Amino acid sequence: MQRTTLTTEQRAELEAVMRKRHGNAALARRARCVVLWSDGERRVDIRSKLDCNDEFVSKWTRAFEAQGLAGLVSLHPGRAPRTPVVKLEARVLNRTLKHKPRDGSTHWSSRRLAAELGDVSFSAVQRVWRKHGVRPHRLDTHMVSNDPDFETKAADVIGLYLDPPAHAAVFCVDEKTAIQALDRKDRMLPLSPGRAESHGFEYKRNGTLSLFAALNTSTGEVLGKTAVRHTSKQFVAFLEDIVASQSSRREIHVICDNVSSHKTPLVQAFLAQHRRVHMHYTPTYSSWLNPVENWFSRIQRDVITRGVSTSIKDLDKKLMRYIRQYNKDPKPLKWTFADPTRQITSDSSDSVD
Repeated sequence: MQRTTLTTEQRAELEAVMRKRHGNAALARRARCVVLWSDGERRVDIRSKLDCNDEFVSKWTRAFEAQGLAGLVSLHPGRAPRTPVVKLEARVLNRTLKHKPRDGSTHWSSRRLAAELGDVSFSAVQRVWRKHGVRPHRLDTHMVSNDPDFETKAADVIGLYLDPPAHAAVFCVDEKTAIQALDRKDRMLPLSPGRAESHGFEYKRNGTLSLFAALNTSTGEVLGKTAVRHTSKQFVAFLEDIVASQSSRREIHVICDNVSSHKTPLVQAFLAQHRRVHMHYTPTYSSWLNPVENWFSRIQRDVITRGVSTSIKDLDKKLMRYIRQYNKDPKPLKWTFADPTRQITSDSSDSVD
């Protein structure tokens, strides 16, 4: 077999392929084979360096002579799929979206569906799911409001976020009830390289606290207060704290949910006494309209879930310390719409950032 003679440009191209750190390893191996052959290396030496056979050397040197660098990509385009891609995707999607597994499982896995179809591999099922954004293993939850005045109430609340009254304060108010002060019976094992922090399985209950929080939508600051019990009397006392935090001439708008303690005669008497306080109730089952719920999830994640409290007083100290630290760099509310042209409905995807 005649030796291949490389031009300067051809050698430069082949060496560039061989030097690529994140290139195709198979292509780099073929390019090196051509270079070694053109340099006069013996077949036995090429076989040793590339861990190949004589057929490999002959195949790729001839391919380079015929087509140049393009010939090293592949000489075999492969066979056409047995089942047209469109029909395969239709079968996979139809079975996934319109049928349940016959074994009683609640959802499909790629291997279960491949076994059901028979002539499809699980990797092909995964590719179809990935292409069309189908994720049978995921489960989201939703809640539909049954409030007949949903649009009116939602528009009222969102209007306060987007265009609050001039010289007025808007607060999102709610309670996080029954926060347990849990102490662990066994000592905690601290975080260390190769080992996660570990809490003892057994715990000791030291009582519960309720946390009242008011999120100022314009500044992002949070006004917090703890109470042993969650009652209408405690809620009114917290409203008084909100009023005391603002100047006597400022109007105050309070956004809260429909829990019974927010609508008692005590609350009505407080509102009659404080005319500058205006209550706005979110529609039923619409906690997403109250951003303080997002803040509660934050304090749950940062303080409560992994917290160890030796007493109710200790828990109160940790909650209030977190609020004080948070208020040093608060984030104001920014209300955005996923699609501003959409009408506000109970199943809208509008969100709070």
